[in-house]
Amino acid sequence: MGYRFRLHRRDLPGTPDVVLAGRRKIIDVRGCFWHRHPDPECRNAVLPRVRADWWAAKLARNVVRDEQNLAALADAGWTVLVLWECEVKHQAALVSRLRSFLQ
Repeated sequence: MGYRFRLHRRDLPGTPDVVLAGRRKIIDVRGCFWHRHPDPECRNAVLPRVRADWWAAKLARNVVRDEQNLAALADAGWTVLVLWECEVKHQAALVSRLRSFLQ
């Protein structure tokens, strides 16, 4: 699409995936399992049956950390688009969403 970007800037909270510094925008791509995609239709966000309590606690900490990072980025003046793993597979919808976010 022709935009200049940087990957994984460590000086920003959460080390965002794609940073468009000139536009003060961030694209964060999250794995549905690891970041607990809240969409009930998502098949990737299923909690494992083995050691379910341990997994629930671990993944809940990830969600809390994600929320803290989003708040810190917003306080610093960044606009963040969160893309989920299952959403990235739908190419046409993804391109449309990216275009509207970046304009």
